[in-house]
Amino acid sequence: MSRYVNMADISRPSASPGASPLFLREDEIRRGVELLYFGYTRLTNAIDQELAKQGLGRAHHRALYFIARQPDLTVGELLRLLAITKQSLGRVLKELHDRELVVTKTGALDRRQKLLRLTDSGAALEAELFAQLRERLSAAYVTAGQESVTGFWHVLEGLVPESDQQMVFDLRQDKS
Repeated sequence: MSRYVNMADISRPSASPGASPLFLREDEIRRGVELLYFGYTRLTNAIDQELAKQGLGRAHHRALYFIARQPDLTVGELLRLLAITKQSLGRVLKELHDRELVVTKTGALDRRQKLLRLTDSGAALEAELFAQLRERLSAAYVTAGQESVTGFWHVLEGLVPESDQQMVFDLRQDKS
């Protein structure tokens, strides 16, 4: 059964009451941390089985996701997006190359640059994983309603350091 993403699902009440006027108290902050943790864990559990079948993990998925969002992303840009060490990224990219999910080409202007792009099979895997994430997140968005989704985005944006905000903005397709 398909659902319209722009309509609130009022048949399922929220397990969370509205935020307390004392939303900066420790208990309220802990509730937010717990909801972020459990929500993210349950969201990514949706794709863990498929990743495991491929012999891949969440780090591989994150790399595939960002390379799909920005074809010809440089290794340096991916390092910054993922906020991991060169050594960790090197292992991830080697496995993705070995499985023929990612290809690297030399930069046209700077031959030292390595530009990353998904292969057809890499794009297919990333699309399959994203479809599972989209299904879960869309269902949660429908339940929460448009205003809550906007508020959720504002909270998450508030967690992104100012120095990284442009990098996050650059991922958006609509740039609005």
